[in-house]
Amino acid sequence: MKKILAFAGSNSSTSINHKLVTYIASELKDHDITVLRLTNYQMPMYSEDEEKNGFPAMAMGLKQEISEADALVISVNEHNGSWSAFFKNIVDWLSRLDRNFLAGKKILLTSTSPGKRGGLSSLDYSKNVLPRFGAEIVESFSFPSFYENFSEETNTVTNETLLLGLKQVISTFAHEIQ
Repeated sequence: MKKILAFAGSNSSTSINHKLVTYIASELKDHDITVLRLTNYQMPMYSEDEEKNGFPAMAMGLKQEISEADALVISVNEHNGSWSAFFKNIVDWLSRLDRNFLAGKKILLTSTSPGKRGGLSSLDYSKNVLPRFGAEIVESFSFPSFYENFSEETNTVTNETLLLGLKQVISTFAHEIQ
């Protein structure tokens, strides 16, 4: 049994990326999985001036939680083709604490949006950037048109093709972290 940490890069209280992460967590059986809300880790906007004041305790706490996990499930939201400023700020603080804060972490990387591309630009950006911090992206999945393909009432994927694709990605990830 592996220890898995799951979170979304969004700071929205109604985050569909958080809903996707929660669904994926429910599908990862036989593992110790914790779903976090990054909004519980308040940090000032990163700058060199702020860093001179020391590292936020919340950044150090989140880094510790990541270091104790064997693997991560991250769902990135998309703002204008990239990460949200909220998620970038968290990555900035974590990478200043330890440039390789994701070293040895196998990651299932996902994204979703209300649109047909499913946050694909942010997902592609993440696949290029996160390995710079030591991450090993094991699998990735863009989930398009969230509100058309997911039932929030029943917490289920309603599009059979997407369901099969997502289950395959989850299965591959689970196999890779054994």
